[in-house]
Amino acid sequence: MLKIDYDTEHRRAVFSWANEDSEHEWVRLLRYTISTHTDDIHNHAYNRISIPWWSFLTARQHLREILGQFEVKLVVANEAAVLLQKALTNEHRYQDIIGEPPIAHKELQEKLDSVGFIRQLKPEQMRNVCKIGSLPAAASFSVPGAGKTTEALAYFFYRAALNDRLLIVAPKNAFGAWDEQIEECIGAAEPIVRLRGGRDRIQELLKEHPQFSIITYQQLNTVSDLVSEFVAAEPTFLFLDESHRIKGGIRLRTAAAVLGLAHLPVSKMILSGTPMPQSDSDLIPQFTFLYPEIEAHEDTVVDLMKPVYVRTTKHELGLPPVRRLQINIPMSQTQEKLYELMKFELARQVEKDLSRRDKGMLRKLGRSIMRLLQFVSNPALLAREIDWISSDYLEALLEESPSGPKVDYVCDRARELASKGKKVLIWTSFVQNVEIISERLADLGAVYIHGGVDSGLEEDDDSREGKIRLFRDDPNVQVMVANPAAASEGISLHMVCRHAIYVDRTYNAAHYLQSEDRIHRLGLKPGQSPIIEILACPNTIDESVQHRLALKVDRMAQALEDESLNIDPIPLDPQFIEDGEAYTLGLDDEDIVSLLTHLKG
Repeated sequence: MLKIDYDTEHRRAVFSWANEDSEHEWVRLLRYTISTHTDDIHNHAYNRISIPWWSFLTARQHLREILGQFEVKLVVANEAAVLLQKALTNEHRYQDIIGEPPIAHKELQEKLDSVGFIRQLKPEQMRNVCKIGSLPAAASFSVPGAGKTTEALAYFFYRAALNDRLLIVAPKNAFGAWDEQIEECIGAAEPIVRLRGGRDRIQELLKEHPQFSIITYQQLNTVSDLVSEFVAAEPTFLFLDESHRIKGGIRLRTAAAVLGLAHLPVSKMILSGTPMPQSDSDLIPQFTFLYPEIEAHEDTVVDLMKPVYVRTTKHELGLPPVRRLQINIPMSQTQEKLYELMKFELARQVEKDLSRRDKGMLRKLGRSIMRLLQFVSNPALLAREIDWISSDYLEALLEESPSGPKVDYVCDRARELASKGKKVLIWTSFVQNVEIISERLADLGAVYIHGGVDSGLEEDDDSREGKIRLFRDDPNVQVMVANPAAASEGISLHMVCRHAIYVDRTYNAAHYLQSEDRIHRLGLKPGQSPIIEILACPNTIDESVQHRLALKVDRMAQALEDESLNIDPIPLDPQFIEDGEAYTLGLDDEDIVSLLTHLKG
């Protein structure tokens, strides 16, 4: 006999059986099947184990087959039975989705009017909400500027009962947007309660039963038990903003905390403009959050997601196309010699680590690859650290240019654009570069944003919001230098800036696409095409990065059926231009293979 209980405190499925069954074949198969679905297994006793409830839901079908094959009697405790019935209902509801017509525009509008939803949905938003309005869990993958937040709120107010709550998990820099949107959608609404300030403070806030609340992914990691109690006790909608942040799956604490709540809400929604920045497998934890009852794999998840997501493309918004230019910046002779030495050392490390395949391999390689990217971007960032290279080489390198040819170019180009009255946004992946470039362009009023710049009031010139305000509003501030990891979300600069320059890029497609979207958003008029200059040193890691980013974005374009996703820049020589941490590398196995090809080439 197998008994299944639900551990309310830890949100886990608990399996137990008689001692005499412990050596039986069906127990061995049960243990094996569970281990193929999750690494998070707790062995409480010889005959008692537990796993996260959402993991149990994905393994249900396999476990059912084992029990049926051996005719094992199953006993399900009351609370587990209730949750299993809910899962079965959701599974059947998903199966009914295919071929089901969207809700009528009139029906949606009448319900929104009845609850005081005052914002008028645009045609694409109306279409999207009508498609997902009847679903218990759904996704909006619309591009930035298309109004994902408005769609999400319309979805909530259409589906929600009188006392239903809404809890949003979002990056900190998105909090303000949710405040603004809920006010525009329903006027004088109850404010969104920000769940922050430590465990005790969050516990007190939740005791007030807020109708609307918001928490960061990082904070959720530390108080997931408090949040689960709230969601389980109150009928709650749970929304994930920038949901690609859980793409790492159960291996990462953030994803584990989110997925642990997946079976508790009455309804769920995920929002992301870049839901699969690396590969199709990025969608698996996001789909699993929506429908943990349905097992998804890399070769099935795109098809499984299609019935439950909506997307408004840039083409549908009528945005002018981006003009991307690749600017080839040759390295100096000395920099080229040192690069070849670094490339040789990294090639040996890559081949060695690929043969071992240990858990720390990607992290270790990531650090070395970042060093190579740094050296190509600005050799001065690493020159003092490369102690195995002749000091004569180092002195010659720094004498040629204190910051390297890429930084020299971007500073000259920024001054050229500023002389024509054009503001410019400069992107670089490295904090030191951000500050170096900003300092060199101080005469243009340059401001900068990286992870060390705190959020604050717009009136504070040193805060993130204050620097954004200065760049937008002050004609004397002609340059902003930013790190995509810190500034690729939650910023709109398209009304004042339509020229961006990338000193360097990494393999992280999400950061790259989202950083581009800071100046390519709804509101641009025909003829206002943004110009993106991508600096690349020929025959370096820059070529591997470009190749891999193009492949990743192409895969996402195919999965989302969005032909407007295309990032291949046009090679252009600078002389023909007429007008003009903690950071995540975004590295996967295929990136390493591509890099190894470059290193050995």
